[in-house]
Amino acid sequence: MSMPGRRVRVAVVFGGRSTEHAISCVSAGSVLAALDPARYEVVPVGITPKGAWVLTSGDPQALRIAGRELPTVETGTAVMLPGDPTAGGLVVVEPGEGASVLHGVDVVFPVLHGPFGEDGTIQGLLEMAGVPYVGSGVLGSAVAMDKEFTKKLLAAEGLPVGPYAVVRAGASLSEADQERLGLPVFVKPARGGSSIGISRVDDWAALPAAIAAARAADDKVLVEAAVPGREIELAVLEGLDGAPPDVSVPAEILLSDGREWYDFEAKYLDDVSALDIPADLPADVTARLQELAARAFTALDCAGLARVDFFVGPGDRITVNEVNTMPGFTPISVFPRAWAASGLDYPALLDRLLRTALAGG
Repeated sequence: MSMPGRRVRVAVVFGGRSTEHAISCVSAGSVLAALDPARYEVVPVGITPKGAWVLTSGDPQALRIAGRELPTVETGTAVMLPGDPTAGGLVVVEPGEGASVLHGVDVVFPVLHGPFGEDGTIQGLLEMAGVPYVGSGVLGSAVAMDKEFTKKLLAAEGLPVGPYAVVRAGASLSEADQERLGLPVFVKPARGGSSIGISRVDDWAALPAAIAAARAADDKVLVEAAVPGREIELAVLEGLDGAPPDVSVPAEILLSDGREWYDFEAKYLDDVSALDIPADLPADVTARLQELAARAFTALDCAGLARVDFFVGPGDRITVNEVNTMPGFTPISVFPRAWAASGLDYPALLDRLLRTALAGG
């Protein structure tokens, strides 16, 4: 994978305009700390909450959660990525000096979560620029990001999904849908992540407030029937050299402190969750989950990597919850920990992702 005479130059892009800006920063800090400097020349590119692209120091220590204080991208040397494959890569714009090209970016690792990073938008820009990148393409990113179309495509492939309804801008949940879904329900932005904007509703009187909270992140809202069961997540990697996808051992999310679901605070700020890896499941259930995870990856036209989340209910009934095409890479994230438990440590995982991206680019 290395190129004659020099290291592979990797632009790690993080931050972004979505509500998951801080989690992207934390994920990128872990990636930056783990990339082998003998093999990779890293170009850290932060995107501010307003959307400006800047070269940053890339100091992993500055990208950690400190107590309950979340990191953010603020300032740096202004850069841009022209949608022009002849430009040669990132363009550095210095006041008074015009533009110069930072030549030779071999591959981009867009460690971006949520809109403007995981939804096909930056993937389209990278395609226009002719730069290889880690992860799914425009279509796979877009349909996995939009939970309505995730469910439709999975169902079309015969995968099990739970009951849901879509509430579009200006609309409300019909009485027929209320009766069909029953209580409790989970109300969430159709295109969001990190459990931001999600509410559990146990009384229909609380539904308008829950929809309003979700609409703060996305005009389109999903209302899902609560699916009883254990929360099981599996990590998927694109197969090498045209092989089928590889799937990790399953991980189970375990909550304490009386938490009923895995919200943002439980994930990132409060020490109330743990992972059981591999999850304590019968061998046949594990095999079925791995099969369904690979099928979901293919059904959504994913590439590179994804995390597929399931509920395993009474009688080992399996339901696909969602598919995440750029899962968290923080030190506590399921994706890298599931692969570590499957025999692929963090640096080797990053090597695999970059090698796959370069081979596909």
